[in-house]
Amino acid sequence: MEHPENSEEYKGLTVNKGIEQPSTINPYRKFQRKPKRQQLSAGDYVEGILQGNTTLLSQAVTLVESTLPEHQAIAQEIIEKCLPHAGRSVRIGISGVPGAGKSTSIDAFGLHVLERGGKLGVLAIDPSSERSKGSILGDKTRMEKLSVHPDSFIRPSPSAGSLGGVARKTRETIILCEAAGYDKIFVETVGVGQSETAVHSMVDFFLLIQLAGTGDELQGIKRGIMEMADGIVINKADGSNLEKAKLAAAHFRNALHLFPAPESGWTPRVLTYSGFYGLGIKEIWDMIYEYMDFVKANGYFQYRRNEQAKYWMYESINEQLRNSFYNNPTIADMLQTKENEVLGGTVTSFTAAHQLLSTYFKTKQ
Repeated sequence: MEHPENSEEYKGLTVNKGIEQPSTINPYRKFQRKPKRQQLSAGDYVEGILQGNTTLLSQAVTLVESTLPEHQAIAQEIIEKCLPHAGRSVRIGISGVPGAGKSTSIDAFGLHVLERGGKLGVLAIDPSSERSKGSILGDKTRMEKLSVHPDSFIRPSPSAGSLGGVARKTRETIILCEAAGYDKIFVETVGVGQSETAVHSMVDFFLLIQLAGTGDELQGIKRGIMEMADGIVINKADGSNLEKAKLAAAHFRNALHLFPAPESGWTPRVLTYSGFYGLGIKEIWDMIYEYMDFVKANGYFQYRRNEQAKYWMYESINEQLRNSFYNNPTIADMLQTKENEVLGGTVTSFTAAHQLLSTYFKTKQ
């Protein structure tokens, strides 16, 4: 391209032609298609998981969380083969209001327990956006020490709006982690709500984290969540907040006396600690170990594990029925019509539901 500066009207000014640039593509390089990643069999995954291979464990968890039918088929095969090697861990559910310091506390709890030996798996449930369906999955950033520890495995999972925020496949993930040799499993919930019921149904010890000095302490005393807790801990019990934490602990202890005795026979305890400064962590773990010895001695531990297995069988049935209903082609065609009829006021919601279900059962005959 000629420069305009070289025209007659700009006499005395000359701009030389630039050097032609070589191509950015190497003409001597032979391009080859990137080979497809080899598809592993269920046996390959199981073998890697039993050897403690965290890469294959992560890939297996991804298959478990996938909704694709082909992924679900191989995931179920992996779970069945891992099942005989599972069930040997202590499963601990950790809940509390947002901002209570759950992730920071897990970092402190985890380091304490790893000092005694063993391996720790952390399943952190992250809330998904109702709009974008996306999830930040940022819990790992708040577990700075655990995330680099060689004996820990942290898996943030999006809640995907299922079961009040608990990832639908967390229970299966627990089985895979146990088969990989993780003898301590933490399940962190997104906050106080329906998710706690689901987490309670898959753990041995349910720990509720509370805060002091945030207003009326009795606001934190909700009957449903308190009845599920095997232990209550007041976080940030340090500095000027120490006395407030002790006062809050006294309130919670008094409130616990108003509830009926737990089925396990264990009396829930209230402790104070500081996750940031690592104060009082040993006392919390001593409480958890004492609880485990107590429920194993009176037979409640095995009873609860059996009840949990039964609960999740029925949950799986409900989930399969729901998926079968909505994936039925006849129902998919009818749904919009029935929805318009309900909105138009020509039929009631109950009548439309009855007609849809009747049609569904006829297609299954």
